[in-house]
Amino acid sequence: MAVDQGLHVVLGTGPIGLAVIEELAATGQRVRAVNRSGKASVPASVEMATADITDPAQARTVCAGASVIYNCTNPPAYQGWPELLPRLQTGILAGAEAAGGAKLIVMDNLYMYGNVHGKPMTEDMPNAATTKKGALRARISDNWMAAHHAGRVRVVIARASDYFGPNGRGSGMGDIVFGRAVQGKSAQAIGNPDMPHTYTYIPDIGRALAILGARDEALGEIWHVPSPETITTRAFIERIEQALGRPVKIQVAPTLLIRALGLFQPVMRELVEMMYEFNEPFILDTSKFAAAFGDISTPLSEAIPATAAWFKEHSG
Repeated sequence: MAVDQGLHVVLGTGPIGLAVIEELAATGQRVRAVNRSGKASVPASVEMATADITDPAQARTVCAGASVIYNCTNPPAYQGWPELLPRLQTGILAGAEAAGGAKLIVMDNLYMYGNVHGKPMTEDMPNAATTKKGALRARISDNWMAAHHAGRVRVVIARASDYFGPNGRGSGMGDIVFGRAVQGKSAQAIGNPDMPHTYTYIPDIGRALAILGARDEALGEIWHVPSPETITTRAFIERIEQALGRPVKIQVAPTLLIRALGLFQPVMRELVEMMYEFNEPFILDTSKFAAAFGDISTPLSEAIPATAAWFKEHSG
């Protein structure tokens, strides 16, 4: 059992939040999970709390007494990001600052780097995004680090690629790939399926955030979450075929189709500017984390069958 590090407050109970909660609870930590409803499928030892984290007063209340706070919040719809991400940041910073010395572990994505034209993404790359969502993510990330360097809070940023795994229904490898495949339907891939693409396994994210929360040397740094070996999306789906023991056809949604669908669907319209991620090699370098804390990534040979099994159990 791990040494108790005090109270761990996990903000958000989506796939990433649940993975962090399960990892912390499994090692005997005291955990408070926070969402708007106060309900989630969490281990019995976990305290559930209700709060609107965009409200600084509510954020201060649920973060009270925390030694480590994990920001696993993320507005589900792209079109809500410009309004909600800054408000979430304001509330979370207020909660962490009021907790007095608590570490703040921030879950982030890779949008702020922009189109790196196939180069492996490393933590020292500049925030060079020219997309709306990438520029917003860059600004939010810079604000986290500015708060750290100003001494307001102690911040760690973790970044992962497109994720897959248990509870990952809404991801690009979720219902439209694993979910459809286990039902005998065609997997729906975005962009060019023959480009190398790093996919990050959700339980690995949970383990990585727990490690970053426990290690003081992680503070003030950006860390890429260890991920399974990078292969093409087509090869990834072929691994799903092997796990299921039957063929899985692929339906490809190219950029032109996404653009056409965007005329009627706001989510697709917002996706167009991010299509470079799926039309060029999209490779995450995680060597910094591995050198500091060890390579905790789960190989695809284990992660894909486990994910397929979860989707089988939860299909229909």
